[in-house]
Amino acid sequence: MSKQYDHLIHIKDHSEVALYELIPDVVWIFDLDKHGWWWGNSAALSFWGLNELDELINKDLSGDTQGAKDRTAQTFELAAKNGLTIDPWTTYPNGKPKTLYMRHRAVLVGPDKHRAIIAFINEEVNLGDTPENLLLVEAMRYTQVLVTSFTYAGEPVVENPAATEAYKHLKRGGFGPERSYFTERFLDPEQGAQVLAQAIELQGGQWTCEVQTSNGVKSHTLDLRVTRHPLTGEFLLLVSEYDVSPLHAALRSAHEAQAKLRQLAHYDAVTGIPSMNYLLEKESELIERAQQPNGALSILYLDLDGFKAVNDSQGHEAGNQVLTRIAERLVNTVKDYGQAVRIGGDEFVIWLDKLPNLEDVHALADKVLTAVCEGINLPNQTAPINLTTSIGVAHYPQHGTRLETLIQAADSAMYRVKKSGKCAVAES
Repeated sequence: MSKQYDHLIHIKDHSEVALYELIPDVVWIFDLDKHGWWWGNSAALSFWGLNELDELINKDLSGDTQGAKDRTAQTFELAAKNGLTIDPWTTYPNGKPKTLYMRHRAVLVGPDKHRAIIAFINEEVNLGDTPENLLLVEAMRYTQVLVTSFTYAGEPVVENPAATEAYKHLKRGGFGPERSYFTERFLDPEQGAQVLAQAIELQGGQWTCEVQTSNGVKSHTLDLRVTRHPLTGEFLLLVSEYDVSPLHAALRSAHEAQAKLRQLAHYDAVTGIPSMNYLLEKESELIERAQQPNGALSILYLDLDGFKAVNDSQGHEAGNQVLTRIAERLVNTVKDYGQAVRIGGDEFVIWLDKLPNLEDVHALADKVLTAVCEGINLPNQTAPINLTTSIGVAHYPQHGTRLETLIQAADSAMYRVKKSGKCAVAES
C-alpha cells in the first residue's frame, strides 16, 4: 500500500464499525480493490432490499462499467486528499434509479489494507418527471440539507425550510461591525468571518466547523459556491450544510475503541507494563538503532525463582501483587537504559539499547538481580515475601540479528542458570 495513504484510518474488521449500527441513516463501506461492498449497516441492507450482510458483500457487480469504477476511484482519491466528499450519486436498488446526496470518507479496510470509502447517506432526492425549474425548487424545499444564499456581507438572501428551522433562534440583522447572520451561525463567530473571507477570495470551498443550531452545537460540513442573483446579477455565496455530527461521533468512538484495543494488546493487564506484543512491534526500530555507529541492543531474560510457591500458598491475588511490585522495580532499575516487558507467567524480558559497553550491561543485570531479591511487603502479610531470579543475557549481533533469536539465546542462558543453582546472571 502506497505511503500516500498512511494517514487514513485502518479498519481491520467488522467489529470496529459496529457503532455505525446506532446510526439510523444508510452507511456502507465499499472496497475498491475488490470492487464490492465490505460492510453495511442495517439501514444499508434495507436500502438494497437485503436481509443479510453476506448478501451485500457477495452482491454481483460484474456488470459495472469502467466509468463507474473510475468515478469510485476518483471519489476515494478526493476523500483521501480532502477528508470528505459530498456529491450526488445515482444508485439502482431493485433496478430502480435513486439519486442520493452522499458523503464519503476514505479509509483502509481488512488485513490487506484495501482502499475503501465509507458512504454516509441521509438524503434521497426522487427526480421523477418534474420539469427542471420546479424540480430544483422542490428539491431545495424538501431536502434536509441546509441551503442558504448570502451576500458577500454575510446577510441572507433566501434559505430553505431546513436552514430556517436549524437557525430559527438567530435574529436577522443588528449584529454590529464585523458580524453578520453568516458569522453568527458559527460557534466561534471569528471562525465564521474567516470562512466568509476565504470563500470570497477562493471563489468557494469546503469547511467543516462547529455551528450553533437550534438543536445545539453540531459539526457541519459547509460547501460554499459562488453564484449570481437571477434578477440583479449580484454575486452571492450559495451555502449547503451537511450535518456530519453522527459520523464524527462514530469516528471518535472508533478511535477510542482502537486506542483501548491497542492498550489491551500492548500492555500487560496485571502489571501495567508493556507486553511481548509491544516488544515485537519495536523490533525494526531497535534493530535499526543497534546498527548505527555506537548503537547497542542487549536482551535480558528473567524467570522468577520460587514464584509458584507464592501463588500456591498466598493465592493468585497476592501473586499478582508480587508481579506488579517486581515489574515496578524492573522499570525503575532500567528506565534510563531500556524497557522491561512481561511476556507471561513469572517471566520478563528487558531490552537495553543505551549501553554499548557489555560490562555496563552485566553491571545493570546485577542491579536487576539485587532489586528482585529485595523482600516484598504486602498488606495483611506478617513477613516479607522473598524471591530471586535467574537472568540470561544476549547481545546484538553476537547472539543474533533478529529479536526472536536474541530472546531465544537469552532464554537458553537463563535455563543454564536455573539448572546450576538459580539466582545468578549468565551470558548466552
